[in-house]
Amino acid sequence: MKTSRLEAFSDGVIAIIITIMVLEMKIPHGTTLAELKPLTGTFLSYVLSFIYVGIYWNNHHHLFHVTKRVTGGILWANLHLLFWLSLFPFVTGWMGENHFTALPVALYGFVLLMASIAYWVLQSTISRDTKAGELLRSALGKDFKGKLSPLLYLCAIGFAFLQPWVSAFLYVATALMWLIPDRRYERALEVEASD
Repeated sequence: MKTSRLEAFSDGVIAIIITIMVLEMKIPHGTTLAELKPLTGTFLSYVLSFIYVGIYWNNHHHLFHVTKRVTGGILWANLHLLFWLSLFPFVTGWMGENHFTALPVALYGFVLLMASIAYWVLQSTISRDTKAGELLRSALGKDFKGKLSPLLYLCAIGFAFLQPWVSAFLYVATALMWLIPDRRYERALEVEASD
């Protein structure tokens, strides 16, 4: 099976996730800037989650550029990833509404951790496919960011109960690490095209 149907479905789910997140932000009834102050936590958590969803969408897009076919295992691994991403609106809203208190911040980190594990499972499932797997393994290399992210999420979950703002900093730092353009997939595709 080709990848186009899986990509279209995933794109649609991710678009819905972003839509749900923005709809969670309640419109203030007043007309002054002071009316926006209570929404600061909600807005900041939305921005962070929007960036994370964007990172997953971007990496998913690149991942499926090196994937030539879809198997049943890949379909289930992709659904597993989409499940954890679909929880972003809930944990985003809860963390923002409660102004980054311990339990919501920890649960946010848990969902980030599970999404990163689900993405790793998807990559691993694809890498077992001989042709795509060879190209994917070449593109990933040592996958420093992929290995570091779950560790940062685990640290952030622990810090959530001590100092939730340290956790928020770790979530932001991890997102910033992924915002740096990653050309691993493009380089692998260029090498394959030149062969």
